[in-house]
Amino acid sequence: MGLLDKVERGIEKAVRGVFSTGSKAQVEPVEIASRLRREVDHKALTVAAGRTLVPNVFDVQLSEDDFGRAQEWGTPLAEELCDVVINHVRSQGYILQGPVRISFRRETGLRAGDFEIASSTEKSQGTGDAQPQPYARPNVPAAPSRQPVRLQPVLDIDGQRYSLNAPSIVLGRSSEADIHIEDTGVSRRHLEIRTANGITSAVDLGSTNGSYVNGQKVSGSTELTDGSTITMGRTKIIFRLLPANQGGHA
Repeated sequence: MGLLDKVERGIEKAVRGVFSTGSKAQVEPVEIASRLRREVDHKALTVAAGRTLVPNVFDVQLSEDDFGRAQEWGTPLAEELCDVVINHVRSQGYILQGPVRISFRRETGLRAGDFEIASSTEKSQGTGDAQPQPYARPNVPAAPSRQPVRLQPVLDIDGQRYSLNAPSIVLGRSSEADIHIEDTGVSRRHLEIRTANGITSAVDLGSTNGSYVNGQKVSGSTELTDGSTITMGRTKIIFRLLPANQGGHA
């Protein structure tokens, strides 16, 4: 919202002179910007997980008077409106099939202050007819789909966070354990945390008092999910999956 608000304020400032005269019933550039975002959302089409296609060609239909003003706005306003669309597409993780293009078209059936927006998806700009005034953001790549965030498995133990950066991490009372647990109810080599192929599991190492995940005794291997609670002796450990840059020390 912050960036788009700044863009809209820039549009308003850029054309203040044009919009400060004449009838009050006239199209404001911020209205066009807002309607363009709504048009993108309304026409969004999810074709697969993480892939939502949206239009990239927009035809802004204006009354006779407002179309005349559009000719005065010229390329700078159209480029700002293209940026409004591009920024909204990126913020929502949408996908474009081609460059964003804005056209202003005269529509005699509209009253001053009213306007309509028609949108479509085109892989290339095409030639179009001579009447609309098209403006495009050239060389703007299609917005990439939002990349999945890489999750880092971590353990929260007594207010400290440990990143599980190795495929095997041993917890226990021994000073040689990868994570030392100062608890008389914990065996020297009590529990192993294994991570392979994106799956993290808890494996009891034959401890005296056993290991528990979410209250269930670990027998063999138990898969961990975000928020799983591991109990060893009197020690409670929370397993978390966090964005990689938020992990702690190991």
